[in-house]
Amino acid sequence: MKPIIRVDNLGKRYRIGRRESPYGTLRESLTRAVRAPFERLHRVIRDRRSKLSTDEYGSDPDQEREDQIWAVRNVSFEVMPGDVFGIVGRNGAGKSTLLKLLSRVTEPTTGRVDLYGRVGSLLEVGTGFHPELTGAENIYLNGAILGMKRAEIRRKFDEIVSFAEVEKFVYTPVKHYSSGMYLRLAFAVAAHLEPEILIVDEVLAVGDMKFQAKCLGKMEDVSRAGRTVLFVSHQMATVANLCSRAMLLVDGQKWAEGPSQEIVGQYIALGQDQSGERRWDDPRSAPGNEKVRFHTVRIVSGGETTGDVDIENEVEVQVEYWNQKAHGRFHVSIHLLDKMGVTVLASGNSHTANLIRDEWFDVPQPVGLMRTTCVLPGNFLNEGRYSISAFILNEGGNIEVFQREAVSFTVHDSGAMRGGWGGEWIGAIRPKLAWYSDSLVSQAQALSGVQPR
Repeated sequence: MKPIIRVDNLGKRYRIGRRESPYGTLRESLTRAVRAPFERLHRVIRDRRSKLSTDEYGSDPDQEREDQIWAVRNVSFEVMPGDVFGIVGRNGAGKSTLLKLLSRVTEPTTGRVDLYGRVGSLLEVGTGFHPELTGAENIYLNGAILGMKRAEIRRKFDEIVSFAEVEKFVYTPVKHYSSGMYLRLAFAVAAHLEPEILIVDEVLAVGDMKFQAKCLGKMEDVSRAGRTVLFVSHQMATVANLCSRAMLLVDGQKWAEGPSQEIVGQYIALGQDQSGERRWDDPRSAPGNEKVRFHTVRIVSGGETTGDVDIENEVEVQVEYWNQKAHGRFHVSIHLLDKMGVTVLASGNSHTANLIRDEWFDVPQPVGLMRTTCVLPGNFLNEGRYSISAFILNEGGNIEVFQREAVSFTVHDSGAMRGGWGGEWIGAIRPKLAWYSDSLVSQAQALSGVQPR
């Protein structure tokens, strides 16, 4: 059987500091769409003339330069029709860049991509729709780009709108949509307009649990119909269950490829060497914006920063950030994830979610470095590996900056709670709870009138 996707020695190099505009006018978008086939033909002719490819800056792609960085390098793989193929890796591994290359959103520096079918892509929120057009107009525009006739799109229109749950807003320009509405419609369009290849990025994580389950079910339906799905996610349980095969990216290069269960195991093993601390020492380049930026996310247990925690000790999750806004009011939230990327718990520094009163919550904070600490009690988490995703929110509860899996740690169990029993405790938590027993023998006898012998 012939592969539906063939990737050969694919690479993408960026110049550090170079920016690309998020979107232009409708006229500019249509102009780029018309020019795209001719630009692709030019690239084919150029590559055939010379075996040595040149990048967009006119330099040898193998020559290292300090002002450039490889986001993807020397990646090759094939995907067969009907497969659900997972792509996993840590933040910065090159997953999203790879999907943009496959979706023709950006041009490769080296190598080539052969796609034998129509492609529907759902990358970050904002890709694929023009913000000035209504939801309905974007549905027809996306269908036309996929090569569908207007009658075909019309037959799918009601199903798309119903799936996205945007009936009241379908004739409103999408620039006025919330991120959730935008995401629902974008996925519905990508999945229902019958592309042979469906590409889905981690963007599903911003949807609610009900919508995520709905999307996963739809992707299974797409696969059963013989179409191909490329799926990027940090949810290892989802990758293991949904995907037949997967690929692990590390620093922009293919680390491993094989059955999804094996690749998930390698992904987990690679993350076990973290030190319990993630720092950004330069406030100009740290994750964030002009108002607030991360400085440190760390795990403290037994009085020291560590990635190894005794199950009986408290675990402090410390989040430090630079407040760069006079009288800024920021607070911290965390997600605790298990080794499969499933969120075990979420907590935030608010009066309603705090056992104590934080004197700095919801009051103007001085410009400079702030630290917020969350304490997880000892004998609470089960043994195993965990990671922390950290959020900094403003006074309105909106996320200013988010760092997925910023730091990880491993909980070690001495086995003291097991006594003579050698089995394992199941579940993500293993707290010591209050248990007690009463004898009900005398009460039962009194009711039955039976006297003890």
